[in-house]
Amino acid sequence: MSLAWGDAGYGDDFFWGVCNTLLISVCAYAVALVIGLLGAWAKLCHIKVLNRAGDTYTTVVRSLPELLFILLIFYAGTPALTRLLVNIHLVEEGFEINPTGAVIFALSVIYGAYLTDVLRGGIQSVPKGQIEAAKAYGMHAPLRFVRILFPQMIRFAIPGMGNQWLNITKDSALVSVVGATELLSVGRGAANSTKHFMFYFGVTALLYLALTVFSLALLSQLEKRANRGVRRV
Repeated sequence: MSLAWGDAGYGDDFFWGVCNTLLISVCAYAVALVIGLLGAWAKLCHIKVLNRAGDTYTTVVRSLPELLFILLIFYAGTPALTRLLVNIHLVEEGFEINPTGAVIFALSVIYGAYLTDVLRGGIQSVPKGQIEAAKAYGMHAPLRFVRILFPQMIRFAIPGMGNQWLNITKDSALVSVVGATELLSVGRGAANSTKHFMFYFGVTALLYLALTVFSLALLSQLEKRANRGVRRV
């Protein structure tokens, strides 16, 4: 049992495992946030087709287990996308999509559905009178979003967004089923090689706990900053 750096132990493997977990989580969350904003807009706009599309998207994605969705994307979606890219001559024959990229896309779609409703609730919490006043002053839609809607919406949405961030850091472990490397796969590999299952899985659990504690501290600071100047009841 060793956490030394290099060939003498698994310290560097765990370090890069944590880095890969953070990379997957940050990339997937960033894309999911964009999808969530688009989904929230679709569900709140006055166009029925977009309303139904947003409802269908969130219902279908949230009804499927995350692991099943990742497997569908990896084993069905990536071959179809590869064929499309080859047919339009953007890539050559034999091109393969990176498993990590496929999982990032899958997690983005999954958590985009959850963030859609989180952000929709935050938007609906902003008083409509302020939006109407901004329209009366002649603010166009992007300016209203930046100056009026987003700063207030984010204050209501941060708790839900934080929960989804914590979930995505743990669900990043699902990438191991398609051969990508992250924290859990490193811990499992070390445990299988040395047969010290309790030690290396314990180290893995402690690293996930450290990520969670750090995330909670950061989210607490963000929430305090978003609520500065707001009088609490």
